[in-house]
Amino acid sequence: MKEERIFKASSGYLFLIIALLAVAATIFAFIGGIYWLGSVLILVDILLFAGLMVVNPNESMVMVLFGAYGGTVKKNGFWWNIPFYSRKKISLRARNFDSEPIKVNDKNGNPIKIGLVLVWKVEDTYKAAFDVDNYEHFVLVQSDAALRKLAGLYPYDNWEGHEEEITLRSGGEEVNDELEKEISERLKIAGINVIEARINYIAYAEEIAGAMLRRQQAAAVVAARFKIVEGAVSMVEMALEQLSEKHIIDLDEEKKAAMVSNLMVVLCGDKDPNPIINAGTLHQ
Repeated sequence: MKEERIFKASSGYLFLIIALLAVAATIFAFIGGIYWLGSVLILVDILLFAGLMVVNPNESMVMVLFGAYGGTVKKNGFWWNIPFYSRKKISLRARNFDSEPIKVNDKNGNPIKIGLVLVWKVEDTYKAAFDVDNYEHFVLVQSDAALRKLAGLYPYDNWEGHEEEITLRSGGEEVNDELEKEISERLKIAGINVIEARINYIAYAEEIAGAMLRRQQAAAVVAARFKIVEGAVSMVEMALEQLSEKHIIDLDEEKKAAMVSNLMVVLCGDKDPNPIINAGTLHQ
């Protein structure tokens, strides 16, 4: 398989001077009545000027002579080459691709919308020019395909308490690294170097967004209740131990049960308790 090679072009300034001298010679030939020489010099002038080209910084020029790859000019400047070469300009600058969010299914089958931002540049001009039909369109299509594949490998989020499982929402660098690796492998055929690939948008699709929001809220309420009950049990246990150690009051099992019940209601309730003054005994 062919690879990129450097094409050595001649200095454009030297051949520009030669072309100007040829133009002057053409004029003098016609003035002197040597028309055949003037006609030949016109052809030479055309060939000299046609061979001039400019390569800007971070650009390249792929040179092809009658269907054969001659090489790539990567050094910026003013150059001249045989005008029979066809030229194809390819930018070597880093480019951004910010994709529109696409609708896919995650590992659990939930429809989600996900998008990415890709930073890439052409590394091998031969592959970019000849191994694919349109390397820019190739980048867009393959990035979309890689993103769809990645979304199917991970769930959007954890719902069953498996915190060790990697998810699209919380996977962070590990998910982004997997995405970058997948895109790099797909774009290698086109000579593209992937500088960075990251997920920049992720959300549930509109048809299930409301239901998932309620599910998240319910999970948050359950988690908060769990913490409240856990703290309340600890406080009740501490209260009973303190009362027993300091001999403030002796409680039988029935009174302890009543006290625990009252404390749990007070500590776990959604609203502030309303105090009731007991003017009689503890048994009334």
